[in-house]
Amino acid sequence: MIEPVPTVLVVDDSPTVRKIVQMTLQREQIRVITAGDGLSALTSVADEMPALILLDIQLPRMDGYHICQIIRKNLQFRTIPIIMLSGKDGLFDKMRGRLAGSTEYLTKPFDSVELVQTVKKHQYEGMRTRLRRRG
Repeated sequence: MIEPVPTVLVVDDSPTVRKIVQMTLQREQIRVITAGDGLSALTSVADEMPALILLDIQLPRMDGYHICQIIRKNLQFRTIPIIMLSGKDGLFDKMRGRLAGSTEYLTKPFDSVELVQTVKKHQYEGMRTRLRRRG
């Protein structure tokens, strides 16, 4: 039986950050889709049902906190792990991310090893949930 390839949605308004994260995860045989703003992110979540979401906080149109809250309120998507990515490393920002429903919080700039470890730690949890809902 062929194992499904996990899909990670990377949401960041910086094309550079999206590309770096994408290349890093693809080296680990992880399928990556990207979005540059909140509305595109929500569309991608509905269309692709990713195993995990890497979500920047400061985005055009809608910030990452709001996106996280919307996803958590939706029964179909609420169990997808969401890892917040931010240049803000204060305790208040991390707590706000947790209150919005994030699973974990990574501060930019992040180490590629730390990124991969964090994604692998949570991606299969998201895939199991997705497969249970389909089956």
